[in-house]
Amino acid sequence: MQKKKIIVLSTLFIVPLLFYMFLSKGIYHYANLPILSKNVVELKGDTQFKDHYSVVCFLGDDLESSKGKLFNLNETIYKRYHGKKQFQVVVVIPEGIEEELQELERRLATYADASKWKFISTNKEELVTVFNSFNTPFTLNENFGSDYAFIVDTELRLRGRKDDEDTADGKLYGYDMNSVAILKNKMRKDIEVIYYQLKKSMEKEQRRKREI
Repeated sequence: MQKKKIIVLSTLFIVPLLFYMFLSKGIYHYANLPILSKNVVELKGDTQFKDHYSVVCFLGDDLESSKGKLFNLNETIYKRYHGKKQFQVVVVIPEGIEEELQELERRLATYADASKWKFISTNKEELVTVFNSFNTPFTLNENFGSDYAFIVDTELRLRGRKDDEDTADGKLYGYDMNSVAILKNKMRKDIEVIYYQLKKSMEKEQRRKREI
């Protein structure tokens, strides 16, 4: 009887502790995904960052060499979140490769509903202006592309990490699209944080309305 009592008491203390440790290593560890830059330059045209949660990438004018990165992004991020509210993937490319772009869009449409893919062709000056407004330590390559995907929120702010274990200063501005592991283990978790925050904000607003 005494032994059974000890087991019950141990369970009451240990299980909650294990549950807390589990949560602390998951989404709750990042209660708020940090803002790394503000005042991201808005896109011109119908597609806008405002009021959307955007995964943004710059593929450059050599789409053939960028297909692997785009496939990684499609498989690990797009397919998981394209049904989420306000989600979109914005691909910014230089003008002049519209035919290649159309073929790429057709291929993406064979994998899943491609309506949340937003391809923006713009002049190189505007492309550089948008990229530089993210205020990251990265630079565009000679093709006006980058290996990194970025998260821009509904208020034109770049989101990321300030305590990343793999960067020298702890700041994670962008997610290397060449690495499926980074997309799955970092970008996916960070997008989950954003939608967790959105869910909690909506619940708080609903409670406020009920109290009025």
